[in-house]
Amino acid sequence: MNAEEIRKLLSNKTVGIAGCGGLGSNCAVALARIGTGHLILADFDTVDVSNLNRQYFFKHQTGKKKVLALAENIHSIDERIKITAVDVKLGPADIVSVFAGCDVIVEAFDLAEMKRMIAETVIAEMPGTPLVMGNGMAGWGKSNTIGVEKPTENIYVCGDGTSEISEELPPLAPRVGIVANMQANTVLNILLGNTKEDTL
Repeated sequence: MNAEEIRKLLSNKTVGIAGCGGLGSNCAVALARIGTGHLILADFDTVDVSNLNRQYFFKHQTGKKKVLALAENIHSIDERIKITAVDVKLGPADIVSVFAGCDVIVEAFDLAEMKRMIAETVIAEMPGTPLVMGNGMAGWGKSNTIGVEKPTENIYVCGDGTSEISEELPPLAPRVGIVANMQANTVLNILLGNTKEDTL
């Protein structure tokens, strides 16, 4: 399948991005670059200068809602991408309503309890929808420890599974970017029908 065939197939797909920080913003941009037709961006936060070390935003966008700034950046890459920007702090009911009809959902939260909440919600309320999660991307180096696991039929987890963010292990652009692009690659794999573990 060549690049144009992939773009044509993706033009009819919808991907939800739950959180537009380090993982979500970079994953969304990667999905836009390959021609994903519709991206639903959900986040309640604003761009802060401290985000610029790893998130796909620019200094002139500080203070702007992340969903709007990210939509602006994606459209500067490809104006054909349809974007639905939802300014909301996601809870279980929001996840079901905002991401209804998505072919895949990407989890891109910072907090463990939010990650658990979306996983539980999708499993219970949207069992047929694949969820691509991120877990373990703090610090630097150790690139070979980052991978993709498939703990259940429709849950995919990208990261090293262990490195938690702390003062000594901050989230930095290289490893965050690796995991975000791994999430985008996993979404592409799913949308192209490659869902077996040996194809991840």
